[in-house]
Amino acid sequence: MTPEQASWQCPILHVDMDAFYASVAVRNRPELQSVPVVVGGGYRGVVLSANYHARAYGIHSAMPMTRARRLCPRLVVVSPGHDTYDSFATVSTSVMETFRRVTPLVEVVSLDEAFLDVSGAMRRLGSPYAIAERLRAQVYDEQAITCSVGLARTVAVAKLASRRAKPDGVVVVPPSAVTTFLHPLDVGELWGVGEKTAELLHRFGLRTVGDVAHTPLTTLRRAVGPGMAAQLHQLAWGEDRRVVTARRGADEPDKSIGADETFGRDTDDRSVVLREILRLSAKVARRMRAAQLAGRTVTVKVRFADFTTLTRSRTRGEATDVTQEIYRTASDLFLALGLQRARIRLVGVRVEGLVPRRTVQRQLVLGERDRGWSDADLAVDRAVHRFGDAAVRPASLLEGDRA
Repeated sequence: MTPEQASWQCPILHVDMDAFYASVAVRNRPELQSVPVVVGGGYRGVVLSANYHARAYGIHSAMPMTRARRLCPRLVVVSPGHDTYDSFATVSTSVMETFRRVTPLVEVVSLDEAFLDVSGAMRRLGSPYAIAERLRAQVYDEQAITCSVGLARTVAVAKLASRRAKPDGVVVVPPSAVTTFLHPLDVGELWGVGEKTAELLHRFGLRTVGDVAHTPLTTLRRAVGPGMAAQLHQLAWGEDRRVVTARRGADEPDKSIGADETFGRDTDDRSVVLREILRLSAKVARRMRAAQLAGRTVTVKVRFADFTTLTRSRTRGEATDVTQEIYRTASDLFLALGLQRARIRLVGVRVEGLVPRRTVQRQLVLGERDRGWSDADLAVDRAVHRFGDAAVRPASLLEGDRA
């Protein structure tokens, strides 16, 4: 059975960015691509993240910086300053939005990892393995960093699988292979087993997950207590009652809705970019209306062929959920950049400062028609709900399809 065939039984994905902080730091400084790099230092004096060139010297996260420098005298240290952290948060937010294009069931664990339940996306996008490969390609294409993905039937096994997939790989653990996969592992790899618990289990002669699985519960209870014993026994047999719950990360803005798109080929055609901005504006506005929200601040993101990224924002006088109003603001922001034949890789539209739509009192404009773009949007929403996304689109987007 191929990994793709086996993955149909594995709807839970754990996606973990590879050496996330170091990878983003290196991406921002291409001259560091082939040298050992760590992110860290500062008042704590420890390694926050190490790229794989540094790891070849035995350097790892949480290692004191003095020891890291001794292991590799030519080590390049990037300090995690305010600007650097902003870059990490921006990349993380973009990655999580990429995940949410696949499934709304994204449980963000930290800036660099998340669980996804893709059960509802398989009919549309294919096997979980195909979805994992698609996500890896999108993350690399859009952010120029790599990630590893573990696939399993349960949350705990998926997380362990992603460790085995590193770096830049995919590992599938179907239900039939769970015990073969788990039992040779050290007990310290089980979810919730810290250093002290691992030492305690080792003293009882329990060194592998298989040892725990085949130990009577009464013996486990004497070692770690009744609650922990039951949990470890279940995990050792690949059982896990946890489900993926949609949850945003602490560093993600929860007052915005956005979308972005990577072009199939870098483009310097302004009309192509403006059509994409219109499509994204319509997508964002539709999501806002579905959530009964409106927003005042419109942001446009433009990423160039060399991965340089610009964002521009404008705050409107009143909140809106109208596609054409969002598009006019977004297109004005893009045109104001005054780009001259710059090749563009990605464009995005985001609306921030969201408030409940019912709290917005729309100011009537003298001479404005009784029915306008807002009514048109509602009609489009009804058509899309009944017939699908392609049922009704702005004429300029149809022209783009024909081109």
